[in-house]
Amino acid sequence: MFRFFVILLFILSSLFAMSDTALLKRANNYAKSSSKTSQFQAYNDYKNLYLRALMNDNNYLQRSALVGIVKSGRRLHIDVARYAKELKKVKITKKKVIKKKVQKIKLQRSNRFKRIHWVNRELVLAFDKKLDSKHINYFTRYDSKKRSYLYIFDIHASMLKKSQRIKKRGIDSIKLVQYSPSTVRLIIANRKKVDLHFKKSANALMVQINSMKRVVKQTHFKKKKKSTSRIIYPYSHQKIIVIDPGHGGKDSGAIGYRGYKEKNVVLKIAKYFRDILRKRGYKTYMTRDRDVFVTLRNRTKFANRRHADLFISIHANAVAKKDKTKAFGIESYFLSPSRSSRAKRIAAMENKTDLVDMNLYGKECFLNTLNSHNIIAANKLAINLQAGALTSLRKKYNNVVDAGVREGPFWVLVGAQMPAVLVETGFITNPTEAKRLTNSNYQKTFALGLANGVERYFINN
Repeated sequence: MFRFFVILLFILSSLFAMSDTALLKRANNYAKSSSKTSQFQAYNDYKNLYLRALMNDNNYLQRSALVGIVKSGRRLHIDVARYAKELKKVKITKKKVIKKKVQKIKLQRSNRFKRIHWVNRELVLAFDKKLDSKHINYFTRYDSKKRSYLYIFDIHASMLKKSQRIKKRGIDSIKLVQYSPSTVRLIIANRKKVDLHFKKSANALMVQINSMKRVVKQTHFKKKKKSTSRIIYPYSHQKIIVIDPGHGGKDSGAIGYRGYKEKNVVLKIAKYFRDILRKRGYKTYMTRDRDVFVTLRNRTKFANRRHADLFISIHANAVAKKDKTKAFGIESYFLSPSRSSRAKRIAAMENKTDLVDMNLYGKECFLNTLNSHNIIAANKLAINLQAGALTSLRKKYNNVVDAGVREGPFWVLVGAQMPAVLVETGFITNPTEAKRLTNSNYQKTFALGLANGVERYFINN
């Protein structure tokens, strides 16, 4: 068991190229935010730092990580008593080592922007050092005031003396600015959607920008028809997503307000989710597309056989009738033998249809030996799905509550050989949320948010 634990720590540490100092700085910045999503990101960064500190026997980093875990965990109402108890025992012995590391990092020169120019209809941004994929963040926005679509690249670089504007026929605006001391931002703005492709080559980022073309179909008996245009999603053609609508058949899941059944609600959201992903070019499968029962272990087996890149299980939460108006909010969970009583209560409801013959001790041991290599990736996916759903829903609905990203011992995620997340779409026992969950417009909006979360996950990772 000890040997397994050492191997796990090695795998976790290898997943992050970011230095201890940079990761601690990022966690501290997230911790200052009032956003619950940022608070969860801070909590997760502190936990990663804690694992690094244990592996490197770094007491100073261990103490800093524990202080962060305790503070952020308490803000998020997570049980951090064990970490608080351990914090009292930690003695600083290696502060000098951290100081040396900080000095080395300060001496390192950041990537510098050199020039921007057109080469064979491609906009090329050249830098003086090799670009790493993690130094490029691409995302899109819609500016409702200016009625303009924005395509934004943030590149980790500096030394841009002044803003630059680049002209291209058919595009309203292309601007390059020093967004922050360490970030150069390229902003492409247009009133109509743009067909955009980009690639990285050595020390350059190449962006191909075209006005959206419309496809014309012609028959002998009908006039020409124009098809609707669509955005190109750069990662979709190579990714496989398995969507798992919870429960089904003899297992109705939670029975909520006015007798609404969880199995029916989540199946509809899952179908909308599948359709959106397919339109974007993703190869998508569902563990069930009708009202049938599928065992928990067969759901992840299904995903493994199809070599899926992501496994996303969709559920609806529930509480006792006496608490129906008190419990509300959207949650996302990734697999972990969680110590949270809230996570264990919710997991108990989702787990009860399978593996009932295994006692609590056996389940805990089993959970500790599975999916270890995917915990961090699943954590990132959960954060992106949660943020995507909240952003999409809050544009149309009031009082959409962020109940957070949490760890949980969910059996439906056990055995998945890819990042796996369980999304609780809301409380079907809460009158307000139940009415929304059974409304087709709300279901479509929720599904759109999940699809955007998937896209953001692949862009960032």
